[in-house]
Amino acid sequence: MGAEAGEQETPLLYCSLPSNSTIKRTGLSFHSSFLQSIPGCFSDHLIVHVEFIFNETDTDLSLGTVWTAVAHIITGVIGSGILSLAWSMAQLGWIAGPLAMSFFASVALVSTFLICDCYRSPDPEFGPTRNRSFLEAVHETLGERNGFISSILTKISFYGTGIAYTVTTAISLRAIQKSNSYHKDGHEAEQGGASTLFMLLFGAVQVILSQIPDFHHILWLSIFAAIMSVSYASIGSVLGFAQIIENGYVKGGIAGVSADSAADKVWKISQALGDIAYAYPYTLISLEIQDTLKSPPSENKTMKKASIIAFIATTFFYLCFGSFGYAAFGENTPGNLLTGFHSSESYWLVDLANACIVLHLVGGYQVSTQPVFANIEKWIAENSPNSRVVTKNFTCSLPWLPAFQLNLLRLCFRTIYVASTTTIAMIFPYFNQIIGLLGGLKLWTLTIYFPVEMYFKQRNVEAWSTKWIMLRAFSMICLLVSAFIFTGSVEGLIKARFS
Repeated sequence: MGAEAGEQETPLLYCSLPSNSTIKRTGLSFHSSFLQSIPGCFSDHLIVHVEFIFNETDTDLSLGTVWTAVAHIITGVIGSGILSLAWSMAQLGWIAGPLAMSFFASVALVSTFLICDCYRSPDPEFGPTRNRSFLEAVHETLGERNGFISSILTKISFYGTGIAYTVTTAISLRAIQKSNSYHKDGHEAEQGGASTLFMLLFGAVQVILSQIPDFHHILWLSIFAAIMSVSYASIGSVLGFAQIIENGYVKGGIAGVSADSAADKVWKISQALGDIAYAYPYTLISLEIQDTLKSPPSENKTMKKASIIAFIATTFFYLCFGSFGYAAFGENTPGNLLTGFHSSESYWLVDLANACIVLHLVGGYQVSTQPVFANIEKWIAENSPNSRVVTKNFTCSLPWLPAFQLNLLRLCFRTIYVASTTTIAMIFPYFNQIIGLLGGLKLWTLTIYFPVEMYFKQRNVEAWSTKWIMLRAFSMICLLVSAFIFTGSVEGLIKARFS
């Protein structure tokens, strides 16, 4: 495996290093494509692309520090998942809401601490073997079977993220249309079918962009996505705070919004917990960030310190966004906060925020799906190496984009993939339920189970020891929470679809 293979590596592929190889890390570039390729969100903008060059020396040129890691974590975490936090706060109320955010932040932080110790092996500080991605760590630590399972779960999460992005984009475009209609006509005009049309337009754009290989490694996409996400998150917080001042009082209550029945309240709470879980996608990208850190001190110590700082800052920002939104709208808090300001006098600012979401997710969709494309197309090519469908390439070029190679396999497979996510989004265009479902899907399976099992194997934790019992209890609690979230989100999807 040489430099060429390292450049083609995707987060879904395992990296097996030759036994006689040493590694020289050079030319670190931080892109929005690698971190965004992590499910749930993944926060949809910061990506770390590391070039590996095998050489005879073991020179480590990584220059990352605590503060560069903090910047990457914050940029990687804050994404489209923040949009549902005000709605989640409204379902849980002023006490349970902040506690739930603190709980999921703590869960993600504990999981990150466990994963940080799996970067080097066999010793977490001085081990010669490095695991540079989550999937690589699972494969090397827990074996091929667990690596395969984690890879499948990651693909499913990526696919769900594509559906969520399609729905979110349509909602934001619909909000822009609704806001402009309100201020033009003086009322909320009915415009049926607009969401479906917006989804089809979004799908058409993605069909074109999906034909560009390594679109998610384009440098400007990383910078652009980061600016967009920070922009709409900041605008949402400011608008919420301004609405509170305009109202003259803080809305909301301890028990949250009312529901038609106790069962309905329970299901709404489960969806709210899933939305919050979705907003903390950081665990799966921690090793990529850790691989950019210099040593000494050891990478795991630096990463743990950076994680604490970043999680405190991120959780504070999340609490502000969710609290301002709930305090501004109370019982009428919308599922996506930025859709609730259509009657605001600063509607141009609302339109700008929603436009930032759309622009962010246009690139974010490719970031979350191109690793899947690369993985599956590689598998097809390996099993059908002589097929002209696989080997025949055509050179294509589009304005403002570099020329790229196109073949029949890429055209057919990627078009079908995008069409399927668009179709499912049109059938289930329910933002909070889909976000909750994705949060429940990844909470225990990817965020808890594999990190705990890797830690047990890495540290040789004895069964029924104090540490073993505590981590098993932690895993079981998260499993029950995840099952509750998943069940409630499925119920919400079914009820929304057939009600």
